[in-house]
Amino acid sequence: MVAPGTLAAVFDRLDGLPLSVAARELARAGVPVFPCVPGEKTPLVSSGFRRATTDARRVQGWWRWQPEANIGIPTGAVSGLVVIDVDVHGVDGYAAYARAARAGLIPAPLATVTTPTGGQHAYFPAVSGRVQRSWVVGKAGVDCRGDGGYVIAPPSTLRLDGTSVSYRVEQVATGVVAPVDAVRLRDFLDPPPPRRPLRQGGQASGREDADRLAAWLSRQVKGDRNYKLFWAACRLAEGNVPVSEALDALVRAEQPDFAEREITRTVYSAYRSVNAGAARRERSASASPPAGGLARRDPGSRASAVRGLG
Repeated sequence: MVAPGTLAAVFDRLDGLPLSVAARELARAGVPVFPCVPGEKTPLVSSGFRRATTDARRVQGWWRWQPEANIGIPTGAVSGLVVIDVDVHGVDGYAAYARAARAGLIPAPLATVTTPTGGQHAYFPAVSGRVQRSWVVGKAGVDCRGDGGYVIAPPSTLRLDGTSVSYRVEQVATGVVAPVDAVRLRDFLDPPPPRRPLRQGGQASGREDADRLAAWLSRQVKGDRNYKLFWAACRLAEGNVPVSEALDALVRAEQPDFAEREITRTVYSAYRSVNAGAARRERSASASPPAGGLARRDPGSRASAVRGLG
């Protein structure tokens, strides 16, 4: 796990470095890295971010093999970093980010990076010993990249309309940086709705929701569709949309690198996750509190995306 002050110092000098040098500098500072396809977000190595390392020989070998490879950083406990990703695809995530910051839910970040599409990555130290999972709040345009996710680091580039555009470091903290409470932030941006049975005509409404999410998913860039598919399927499961309805709609987002088999597996995984959380909450609600004491709240588990790309 990298020390926040060390990471800030490294980020302060990343812009303008050759990718091979930047990867080596990050690894030397204790940030595990792995190579991604030049100009893209897709990992170049099998198992992707799970292969990330700080081993100097391995890092040097990867970038000798692919000097223009983009730099991937796994998020969460493995790197000690949590990244809040502000999106601008169809919604202005900056507005929701600013609203959460005014509410005191987002402290000053360790570093901010402007992404090639005009969004922003805000880096924060992870909380030691606490699982901080990745999630997406599509309607707010804000994602969290924690355990089970990764981001693309500067000075990597993306090819957009035939032009290479870089990730750029915009600001680096000079003092102590507090972690972000990603669970509170998600609940602020997307309050969990009460789970209730379908109303009359609810299946038609659910199908409309599924169609809308499928259309949104088909517009997502290569590399993070599986991550956002899991989020979309969780939303449908929480709305009591039958899994068959969700599959019928979401499978239309299939593309050459995004096959029906993968979509089906991810949708079923999301439904299992949501249903398991609901069952735990129901068991907790039916339990009687001990005499003379207070009932203990079961935190349950809101379904969250487990993969993501920066």
